[in-house]
Amino acid sequence: MVIRRIAFLSMHTSPLGNPGSGDAGGLNVYVRGLALAMLGEGIEVDVYTRRTNDADPDVIEVVEGCRVHHIAAGPAAPLSIADQIPWTRTFAERVIERLRNEPTVDLVHSHYWLSGWVGALAKRALGLPHVISFHTLGRVKEINRRHDDQPEPLVRIVTETEVISEADCIIASTSDEADDLLLHYGARPESLCITPPGVDRTRFSPGPPRVARGRIGVDGDAPLVLFIGRIQPLKGLDVALEAFALIANQSLDVRMLVVGGASGSSGESERRRARSYAEQHHLPVDFRGPVPHADTVDYYRAADVIMMPSRSESFGLVAVEAQSCGLPVVAADVGGLAHVIEDDVSGILVKGWAPEDHAAAVTRVLSDEDLASRLSQGAREWSEQFDWKVSVDRFLELYEGAVG
Repeated sequence: MVIRRIAFLSMHTSPLGNPGSGDAGGLNVYVRGLALAMLGEGIEVDVYTRRTNDADPDVIEVVEGCRVHHIAAGPAAPLSIADQIPWTRTFAERVIERLRNEPTVDLVHSHYWLSGWVGALAKRALGLPHVISFHTLGRVKEINRRHDDQPEPLVRIVTETEVISEADCIIASTSDEADDLLLHYGARPESLCITPPGVDRTRFSPGPPRVARGRIGVDGDAPLVLFIGRIQPLKGLDVALEAFALIANQSLDVRMLVVGGASGSSGESERRRARSYAEQHHLPVDFRGPVPHADTVDYYRAADVIMMPSRSESFGLVAVEAQSCGLPVVAADVGGLAHVIEDDVSGILVKGWAPEDHAAAVTRVLSDEDLASRLSQGAREWSEQFDWKVSVDRFLELYEGAVG
């Protein structure tokens, strides 16, 4: 069957949102990138997300053939994921009503567990094939969460398990994520498909560091360490700052940029903790807050190395974008990061989260020009496999299989 129109469900965060704070992150970039890739193949995409602002129109046509629908479900204001849970069924009912009245879609592709819940209800009500990408998994986050972080709600685990048992196709970004779905949720192997997302290589490409530094307001040529991501315990900013303190104590003329805002129930306290730590240790750290996704390319180009000591990552889109710009990545050897980074080729993978080990890896990159040059070249070459033009054909195969 030829696929002509797809419904994407992204209840908890809009692809129009600015990644880096709240619930906006790599998922937003993924949904938008995949939608535009599908449009390039002549397939129309309708994205359904929860309304967070009364001023937003019911439908925004991003480009011809790609639309974002704002669905009223709860207050028209940003809500935490926990506060959105009671409104999930309302959101589902209104999406189902829209799908009944809009031109026929061939399938529903849900993103994240809340949307998976909605997709399962849409499948039951309309008989539409249901494809799901979880992006993160509750059981895996529980295993890797920091001891003082908030536990995942039981309703998430139950919902994920039920959605996995009913979905026509479950798309994992890496083989590691597929293994997690099999091991922790008993997913049916025949329903699992592995397809990595892509990156917009026309935007994320190497460029002159000095020009990029001028654009982001960084003077001089001192080595620059970068952290980009939502500020929450899962992303490991605490490890990055402790590692940076060890580097700075070696009397290296080095600076650090932290780009991102508070996210999740622990985000604001984590942000305060990070700032307090930097102040107490007199670290040359500049907290920039979130920036538009299009602007992150200048940060990648300006930096000498990026740190990603995440405690869990299903994929690691920031690592792919950084490598596409020729920026070496020092990351925790965990989850998707172990697949998107080739150790000692495009970056350095570090076992565990000991700040000393991450500091040693960063210091190697900053102090060895030959190593830094080799990793930069390797990063550009390794990242070429992550391209939406390559991925979209595989996604279409999976969609056609689900419909068939």
